[in-house]
Amino acid sequence: MEEKGMNMHRRHFVRALSLGTAHLLFAGPLSAGCSKYASANPVQRVKLGKSGIETSLIGFGTGIKAGNRSSFLTRQDKNKSLDLLYHAYEKGVRFIDCADSYGTHGLVAEAMKNMDRKNLTISTKMWVLKGGIPEEERPDADIIVDRFRKELNTDYLDMVQIHCMYDGNWTDAHKRQMDILENLKAKGIIRAHGVSVHSLDAMKAAAESPWVDVIHVRINPYGIAMDKPEPAEVVEVINQMHHSGKGVIGMKLVGEGRLSDDSEKINHSLQFVLGLGSVDMMIIGFEENGQIDNYLLRTENALKKLHS
Repeated sequence: MEEKGMNMHRRHFVRALSLGTAHLLFAGPLSAGCSKYASANPVQRVKLGKSGIETSLIGFGTGIKAGNRSSFLTRQDKNKSLDLLYHAYEKGVRFIDCADSYGTHGLVAEAMKNMDRKNLTISTKMWVLKGGIPEEERPDADIIVDRFRKELNTDYLDMVQIHCMYDGNWTDAHKRQMDILENLKAKGIIRAHGVSVHSLDAMKAAAESPWVDVIHVRINPYGIAMDKPEPAEVVEVINQMHHSGKGVIGMKLVGEGRLSDDSEKINHSLQFVLGLGSVDMMIIGFEENGQIDNYLLRTENALKKLHS
């Protein structure tokens, strides 16, 4: 009965999305009183679909203003960036999101010296497209993953994803790398593989692919820095992936920082994403310690509303 009720809420919510009125439903549209989350703890342990990975609800995204192996965290004073990672860890954040194009592997490796590796989820992404990283060569995934492990100073990686897929045929175009990653998972070198997508066609292809264990999706109620300016169709595909057992990781919650000065919209976006019931966790790009504390409190408040 509870599941049926939630489905009715979801249909009502998605219809509102299609009409551009989802902002009217922020008081807990999908799952008020029946949240998928166990508590209002913003760093509670959550399962990423059927991938076997459990981690914190909020993760630390290191790809802030990033590209060509450079990011906010690598450009500012290293000690400030390390302090930021330590502060997140002390607050209970256990997921760190990296990528080859962010250039943050070395920084994260240094931070991990003062963290319990067994309780961390280290996610990174390989770049297979033109541009994006300094060199032109695109070695196979086994060579890339070996380099990643050395850079991160770890025997295994929790997640490796193919980064920034746009084309709807990416599962055909990159099947060789997918097969190599699958073999690495069978050997225990990586725990899960997947993709981060930057178009609706790429997301739909991911939804249809049994290879995808985990996926990064761009999601907020305003359609900013998303795969479609109107969220309704994106939400439908996210729901499909969730129901098929894929681990869904929400990103671009504040429109790649474009909503960061609007407190009300930040709260709305958090409540929207948490209320979907199909996003397992969220990654946020933090630039200072106060932001970490602020988002943890906002997330706690949003979860309390969903549980009320």
